[in-house]
Amino acid sequence: MADKNKKKKVALIGCGLIGQSWAVSFLSAGFSVSLFDPTEGATETAKEKIKSKLKDLQNLGLIPNNSISDYLEKTHLAQSLSEATQDSIYIQESGPENLEIKKKLTHEIDKATPTNIPIASSTSGIPTSFYANDVLGKHRCLVAHPINPPHLIPAVEVVPAPFTKGAVTQRVKEIIRSINKVPIELTKEIPGFVVNRLQGALLAEAFELKKEGIASAKDIDTAISHGLGLRWSFMGPFQTIHLNAPEGISGYVERYEQMYQEMFNNPSLDWSSVLENGLKEEILNLFDETKRENFEKQRDDKLAKLILHKRSSSR
Repeated sequence: MADKNKKKKVALIGCGLIGQSWAVSFLSAGFSVSLFDPTEGATETAKEKIKSKLKDLQNLGLIPNNSISDYLEKTHLAQSLSEATQDSIYIQESGPENLEIKKKLTHEIDKATPTNIPIASSTSGIPTSFYANDVLGKHRCLVAHPINPPHLIPAVEVVPAPFTKGAVTQRVKEIIRSINKVPIELTKEIPGFVVNRLQGALLAEAFELKKEGIASAKDIDTAISHGLGLRWSFMGPFQTIHLNAPEGISGYVERYEQMYQEMFNNPSLDWSSVLENGLKEEILNLFDETKRENFEKQRDDKLAKLILHKRSSSR
């Protein structure tokens, strides 16, 4: 049994909100976790927060109804990096969002960890090559960026550097899937990754609309919470526009590309070339046009259920 537990032990470095949520995710999937944070009292505080989050998930029926003490028995408070990483199969670093701290911490973790163990960072937007380029074991370093709060939201961005070994990336995706998360793999590094770049584009326009007095903050939020966000909760932007036009994504681009160019005063906005350079083929492979009516019905059924849920939960 001891050997089996060793095979499912992970080290979580940094015990703030993100580190705590990672702990809940791993514990609820049957892993043991070893917590380390250099801040005095941080691991003890984290353990209490983890206990509270586990209780919340149990009350919601989202995790097995094990005794909370069973989960906490698998939560080890380490006194050092080397103690935390001992026998761990995976390292998740969730330290401060500061480049110099990331560099220093990654060097220290690398020295304390066997060379075959993946080292992932929770950074929200710093590419691995920015902070791990000079690390001796950089081949096993990459980003695994969760969406806050990680113990509830499944998506995790997996962002390898050019020097990250492919086998390491695949192993990290396997581990992420094993705790009921959904990996989003980037094929190239870019600051901000995918999620924050999409969010940033939306926020930039929201702030601009507010600055220009176009709508109140409440109504701008409502445009998402009672409008676009309903579909986005189960469909991405490409599937949304593909189902919005009778001719699919090609028809949508043909119909609206010029409108968006004029709207944003950006004549160089070029969706057509992206469409013809692989996007159209990818979308058609994902969503068989012969089953369009089925996809539309699935969308409408999910929307109806979501609206009913929102109505009942707002009472």
